[in-house]
Amino acid sequence: AAGLVAAGNMRRQGRGGRAARAAEKGQGDEGGFRQLIGMKGASDEEVPLWKIRLQLCKPVTWPPLVLGCVCGTAASGNWNWEPNQWALLIVAMFISGPCLTGFTQTINDWYDREIDAINEPYRPIPSGKITEEQVWQQIYFLFFTGLGLALGLDVAVGHLPDGPPTVFLVALLGTFLATIYSVPPLKLKQNGWAGNYALGWSYVSLPWWCGQALFGELTPEIVALTTFYSIGAIGIAIVNDFKSVEGDAKMGLDSIPVMYGIDTAKYLTCALEGIVQLCIAAWLFYIGETNYALGLLALLVPQLIAQKLLLLEDPIANDVKFQAASLPFFQFGIIVTASAIGANPFH
Repeated sequence: AAGLVAAGNMRRQGRGGRAARAAEKGQGDEGGFRQLIGMKGASDEEVPLWKIRLQLCKPVTWPPLVLGCVCGTAASGNWNWEPNQWALLIVAMFISGPCLTGFTQTINDWYDREIDAINEPYRPIPSGKITEEQVWQQIYFLFFTGLGLALGLDVAVGHLPDGPPTVFLVALLGTFLATIYSVPPLKLKQNGWAGNYALGWSYVSLPWWCGQALFGELTPEIVALTTFYSIGAIGIAIVNDFKSVEGDAKMGLDSIPVMYGIDTAKYLTCALEGIVQLCIAAWLFYIGETNYALGLLALLVPQLIAQKLLLLEDPIANDVKFQAASLPFFQFGIIVTASAIGANPFH
């Protein structure tokens, strides 16, 4: 009887051990994936240099910029599904995402290395997995590749030599904004309002301008509309600051959660995102695009639900979940707005 009990215990222990190893493997795989795309909660394992370089570029931040190019393309009203247009759009997406967002994230990580040592010590730079020389090689490569491709697009669509290189100028403006956002002495991110608006403007306005300049004309109306829409993206940027409150406070950075407290900041997030989209919907009604306006209002509903169930409950614990649940609907709302502009002669 004692032998049977011991054998049963051994079998249970074996199954428990296998389950524990499987759980550890699953956690390791998840942590490795988070590490690769630059998400919070990454693992600290050793990986090849190319994966470290990719992690610095934070691929998880690329989709809004890529979709922003689609918005500008739709708003131009000139998309005809032609193969050459697809080729131009793919290059524009590559500039906005991997090249210039990668440039922004890499230079930001370099100048945030002391803060990341507190908030996210597993990041490539504070963990010592990549050298200073390798970081700057990446910064220069992404900078010149992005600007070079932008200039190539201007040549391809005939902006040069007879007109201004608008795509190149938008890309140059983006790199300038990325630099003053992260680099002293300006370092816009030291102030929650200036830094978060610069971030929101970069995510909403600049990629839209890139697509619109490539396939149409970048008008004052579009500049004003996207600049206003970018105010809503301040709310998205605030969510990214919740996880860094402790480090920001220690390093003297006046993020909005640090300045006003977490409770006030979470309500500001809800207000900024919601009010801007309601105003855009009202404008769409005004120009006669009722169906698009109703579509934008419908996309606002799941955002409000995510705010109630996730953000307002615990913005620190639920920051990633909230972004995953609400950000796609915010982004699709921008696409709906752009499509309405492209279909309406008012623009």
